[in-house]
Amino acid sequence: MPGHTDNEIVIAAPLDLVWEITNDLENWPQLFSEYASVEVLDRRGDLVRFRLTMHPDENGQVWSWVSERETDRDALSVRARRVEPGPFEFMEIRWEYAEVPAGTKMRWIQDFAMKPTAPVDTEGMVKHINRNSKVQMQLIREKVEKRAAEL
Repeated sequence: MPGHTDNEIVIAAPLDLVWEITNDLENWPQLFSEYASVEVLDRRGDLVRFRLTMHPDENGQVWSWVSERETDRDALSVRARRVEPGPFEFMEIRWEYAEVPAGTKMRWIQDFAMKPTAPVDTEGMVKHINRNSKVQMQLIREKVEKRAAEL
């Protein structure tokens, strides 16, 4: 059975600023604590193919993969998928943004399945993604709100 996660956070900042900062791929290593580097491989309009490389995990393993990401500013959404799925059978991600009274709601929805040979099963990855999404979203909120306060 596929895994599914759905996490959201409200950021006390204007939607345009949240959109701009969170969709600036080249800046992701400064925005997320888990990414060591981002290499843009191809950009065609709103579609970007890129390689993400993580910092080494607790076992010294460095994970890296190629993804595609397409932004839709009018719909306030982003669709992404892993092109090189690695331990995943598939990984599809949607980011959604909405203006709310307290600022901007950012939501991450992930649908995926793990390969039988992966170091963790689908249920374990659901738990990991839910835990890590909260950490990364909080970090992003702090950075974006700090930037908003400086403007």
